[in-house]
Amino acid sequence: QVQLVESGGGLVQAGGSLRLSCAASGSIFSIDAMAWYRQAPGNQRELVARITSGGRTNYADSVKGRFTISRDNVKNTASLQMTSLKPEDTAVYYCNADLYGTPREAIRNTPANYWGQGTQVTVSS
Repeated sequence: QVQLVESGGGLVQAGGSLRLSCAASGSIFSIDAMAWYRQAPGNQRELVARITSGGRTNYADSVKGRFTISRDNVKNTASLQMTSLKPEDTAVYYCNADLYGTPREAIRNTPANYWGQGTQVTVSS
């Protein structure tokens, strides 16, 4: 089976920085896109940032210029560097990945989607 494990959440003051990490492990042939989502209480889960296997990125408008997503295709990890944090960034952050468990899945372009358990980020004003 595949696991995504996030780390790096915590409490930070407004204007501060945090770095989230996500490590994928298990039966993995290759990983297509990796992404970070977040969900604040009472809100729907929303996409924060996404990065393809080739390194193309896209960001939510609310985090552009403040957050940077990166990945290591050898280590099967992804990171989210968050700077100039605001109280409205407070949420549970989830790692997400589209990945292939076998070469057959890759040939057929049928990735499976996985979620991590989430890590809490709290930004105080």
